[in-house]
Amino acid sequence: MDGLLLDTERLTLDAFLDCAPEFDLDPGEMRAFFMTLIGSARTQGEAMVRDFIGLDRDFDALDLAWQHHSQRRLAAGIPVKPTVAETISALHASGAVMAVVTSTFGDKARHHLDRAGLLRCFRTVIGGDEVPANKPDPAPYVQAAEQLGVPPQNCAAFEDSDTGITAAARAGCFAVQIPDLRPSARAFPDVGQRFATTLTEAVTTAQAHFHHERRRQGRSL
Repeated sequence: MDGLLLDTERLTLDAFLDCAPEFDLDPGEMRAFFMTLIGSARTQGEAMVRDFIGLDRDFDALDLAWQHHSQRRLAAGIPVKPTVAETISALHASGAVMAVVTSTFGDKARHHLDRAGLLRCFRTVIGGDEVPANKPDPAPYVQAAEQLGVPPQNCAAFEDSDTGITAAARAGCFAVQIPDLRPSARAFPDVGQRFATTLTEAVTTAQAHFHHERRRQGRSL
């Protein structure tokens, strides 16, 4: 969801940087650290932030300030990534069954998707607090496929983060990565994923793949 459907990764980064003066943190170091947080589950992320700021800073105070700045920035509306609204609407209108698989907690995810006008298009939303294991474990995508009533190998999964694309590929989905915020020097995980620059391009790639598979299977019968 964040960084793939909603342009909230940048907003969350900016809100984090807003905390720099109050907590005497270096913005450059904060930006580099934030890149390591992307795709992590909440519990893991909290531990990473605690380690980053050190014992001499109040984590609870930082967390509260970060939430405050996030809410202030979100007051203007939930930003949606380019091509997402029209692509999701078209898929929904065509009868595609879709799920959101996110590390964000479920209630928060559904709230943000609703405000962005996208929630109605999805049959289910599975949050990071609603799965037995978080990404990069395949469990969230396996659970989503079960709820959609479709085998994972017949699902296309679109992800921006390395942990997310790893989870999708391990589940057996046809996985397309649309990178958003990530360290430029970091190598991508080698999990057999395809790459795209927009959701529209990713969907076209997936449709071509499944069309080819149907033709191949038809010839083999």
